[in-house]
Amino acid sequence: MSMFCFQCQETFKNSGCLKRGVCGKTSEVANLQDFLIWISKGLSEIAVKSGRENKEVVDRVILNLFTTITNANFDDEQIKDRIVETVDLMNSMREDKNYSHAAKWSSKDFSEIEEKISSGEVSILAEENEDVRSLKELITYGLKGMAAYARHAKVLGYESEKVNNFILTTMAELLREKSLEDLVALTLETGSMGYLAMATLDKANTKTYGNPEISNVNIGTRNKPGILVSGHDLKDFEMLLEQAKDSGVDIYTHSEMLPANYYPSFKKYENFVGNYGNAWWKQRDEFEAFNGPILMTTNCIVPPKDSYKDKLFTTGAAGYPGCKYIEEDEKGHKDFSEIIELAKTCKAPEEIEKGSIVGGFAHSQVMELADKVIEAVKKGDITKFIVMAGCDGRMADREYYTEFAKKLPKSTVILTAGCAKYRYNKLNLGDINGIPRVLDAGQCNDSYSLIQIALALVDAFGVESVNDLPLVYNIAWYEQKAVIVLLALLSLGVKNIHLGPSLPAFLSPNVTDVLVEKFNIAGITNVEDDIKNLII
Repeated sequence: MSMFCFQCQETFKNSGCLKRGVCGKTSEVANLQDFLIWISKGLSEIAVKSGRENKEVVDRVILNLFTTITNANFDDEQIKDRIVETVDLMNSMREDKNYSHAAKWSSKDFSEIEEKISSGEVSILAEENEDVRSLKELITYGLKGMAAYARHAKVLGYESEKVNNFILTTMAELLREKSLEDLVALTLETGSMGYLAMATLDKANTKTYGNPEISNVNIGTRNKPGILVSGHDLKDFEMLLEQAKDSGVDIYTHSEMLPANYYPSFKKYENFVGNYGNAWWKQRDEFEAFNGPILMTTNCIVPPKDSYKDKLFTTGAAGYPGCKYIEEDEKGHKDFSEIIELAKTCKAPEEIEKGSIVGGFAHSQVMELADKVIEAVKKGDITKFIVMAGCDGRMADREYYTEFAKKLPKSTVILTAGCAKYRYNKLNLGDINGIPRVLDAGQCNDSYSLIQIALALVDAFGVESVNDLPLVYNIAWYEQKAVIVLLALLSLGVKNIHLGPSLPAFLSPNVTDVLVEKFNIAGITNVEDDIKNLII
């Protein structure tokens, strides 16, 4: 069966994956995910029309959206289970017949589901108008990123009713015919709600684990067996640290889990060693070299090698066929004893790097340095800030970001968040009056910190908006959490964002023109010309 997917930056020929995802998902998984999103819209419509708040619906729709993010879940059986659970919930809530086709769906028979998929109605391409399709998918991908952030906050006991309600109402609205003007407005509203979702997660993380601190993070190893934690979920990380603290097993972070090293609450664990490896796309070699088990808490899975597949565990929205899945109980607790016991039988990690890297420049920490930063700007020691947040990826053209960082004038400071940092966070770029030239705020969701820093600079310099600051944006993107960060920036009126290494395939020419006209969004060209245009 064919498929169509163009939600990530690496989509085939920047057009769309048709037989198998570049990410590694099969056409069966891709089509099941499309069906899951379609009935999630139907479930949202049923909930909205009922007029009743329903915690179970919110949790289900958010989990379904998160499950379909790029590189999160490759397990067709898990996705089928989530389809069945969603249909059961729809059937228990449906009250009348005045629903869309998606809300009327009631069958759990997968021969009927496959027939529905084959009909093309649940496909992205079912929307024939290219511009309407483009905006609806842009909104959908924004909702996927928003759902990821909302779920991370929810497991820590924090949520926003506004965000929850917006996700349901917007999912339902996407089933309706909408004008381009209405969809543009809804796109910007999605960005505003994404900003609120990031603010909620920032509050959840900092209230639970403390404000991130400037930290020197060890990137070497010790001689004990270890467990490597990748993904994004801090709650899972905390539970594992607590369960493993007296086991003789060391714990390491990987990729987007690096910022866990910045939180005060985690520093009390003597078996928390530091960070191992680099961005997600290098994991096939790094996971093999680690020797011990790996826990994938969220997305960023690369189809594993056989050499470590039996040591790869997933949880939450993540899944991979043939890998053990860790369930949570009714109280949200997860038992990681199997991973810990397996680790005890493994060799210590192979050391692939030595030394340390610096991070922890979230908004609270940078505010403490504000006077020093402002003085450096006023004296001309800092001439420009460059936001280089976002995602990394495996394509060769991503080397652009390393070269861009290397060739920036020495009077510039990089503000970063997300795994894009791995293109330059281990370069020796020096400092300006003691201020490192790479300020890492944390995970992709910690782009919220970068926004807070920019807003504080607006007040400090007495300018009208962030667009008047000595601040430029050269952002790398890969998946849907980067999409919601971009929409959040646009909703705040940020202009002149350069986005690469390619513009999203899901943006039609007309929608791209709208973004260029309203926000002066542009792609990247080459390092020399972009530095000349953005910096000098």
